[in-house]
Amino acid sequence: MVIDSDVAVGKAYQRPQVKEKLTEWWGGQVLLPNRQVNRKEIARRIFNDEHERRRLEALIHPIVAEIRDEQMRQSAGDASVKAYVWDTPLLLEAGLGGQCDAIVYVDAPEEERLERVRRTRGWDEAELHRREKLQMPLDKKLDMANDIVRNTAGADDEVRNQVRKVLSRILAGIRRP
Repeated sequence: MVIDSDVAVGKAYQRPQVKEKLTEWWGGQVLLPNRQVNRKEIARRIFNDEHERRRLEALIHPIVAEIRDEQMRQSAGDASVKAYVWDTPLLLEAGLGGQCDAIVYVDAPEEERLERVRRTRGWDEAELHRREKLQMPLDKKLDMANDIVRNTAGADDEVRNQVRKVLSRILAGIRRP
């Protein structure tokens, strides 16, 4: 079962108490006219101010953990779930690595990362670099990983094969009660 932390963040932003806290901190401009959280406005604030970023993380990360734990609790008796894959960009920064049986680093060349965020998020090169600099250095993440999956454009079958091999190896090494 894949648990996507970005999806969980989106769910956290929908909670009334989160919206209330964000508007208390930063005013009504953090909400769009439809009362949804203006993620671009929040990003503008937190990626320019470490204090604000840490404050937001202190609010959002526990909610994301709660959502992740609930998803795992709900599927605990499901025999088809062999493992949980936490798709969590800030896994190591949030201190969650120790809770994992293995850490898999998905590597992609910089030009492909840039193309992906241009297409999916509208970022330019400066924005990608600014955000990557706020995270643990990629080479350090690479060093901490148990496995590496190379994700290059046009190699979908190869990426799937790498993932199958990594998951098989991980599952073979996990003790079950």
